Amino acid sequence: MLNALEVVTVVVTGVMVGVEFAVATVLNRIFAGLGAEAELAGRAHGGRMLGRLMPFWYFTALGLSAIWAGFAWGDHGAGLVVAAAAMLVVSVLMSVLVLVPINNQSKNWTPETAPENSRELAHKWDVYHYFRVTVIIAAFALQVCALV
Repeated sequence: MLNALEVVTVVVTGVMVGVEFAVATVLNRIFAGLGAEAELAGRAHGGRMLGRLMPFWYFTALGLSAIWAGFAWGDHGAGLVVAAAAMLVVSVLMSVLVLVPINNQSKNWTPETAPENSRELAHKWDVYHYFRVTVIIAAFALQVCALV
């Protein structure tokens, strides 16, 4: 039972990391290369779509990590799992406090409705997102190390 939980947790977290890493390093750069209107449309659509999906994904990864930490308490690698869960808590807090408010503004932007500082807000979101991606990569790495 614990082995299955460990594997499911690592897979859920790993796929989440892959999606967020792709957004940070690939998708936003593709959007930027398409011109201002297409970038705005791509970011808005991505904000709507991923804004609905990612909260469940983050909370699922966090919940699975917490359950794993509870079952593994006192065993080899439990500290790593607890640290990974703590990092996922940090990523959720970053999301709720900084990234979601920006996303909620930008997900409905069109070329006609975007504020003049839309590029600055997008850049601010990107910077915080890079930091969040770093945090969840570290959490994922700790989960993988806990398996060994």
